[in-house]
Amino acid sequence: TGVVDLPSVGATKARPQSVVEVIVGSDERLRLKTDGKADPQPVVLTQLAARVRQAQGGNAATPVVISADRNVKYEAVVRVMDSLQKAGVQRVGLSVKQGS
Repeated sequence: TGVVDLPSVGATKARPQSVVEVIVGSDERLRLKTDGKADPQPVVLTQLAARVRQAQGGNAATPVVISADRNVKYEAVVRVMDSLQKAGVQRVGLSVKQGS
């Protein structure tokens, strides 16, 4: 088991200038989006950390946000977080949508 330190909802409304987003689709396929630009190539979990670091461009302070479809199992999101944490990716958070 690991400890995950997640920010509280509403702690900040402004997104950082540079963000790497890991998107977990309803089929549990992974995709990357860097600064709003989607990478057309899907990512397998075993290559995720390397691709995230590449997308960060050598800046470990670039935050990584995980966005998941509402129908994705919780375990799939945890696997993504665990993979990134084990690879030493430091700033990982979850995307939270406001409203219903």
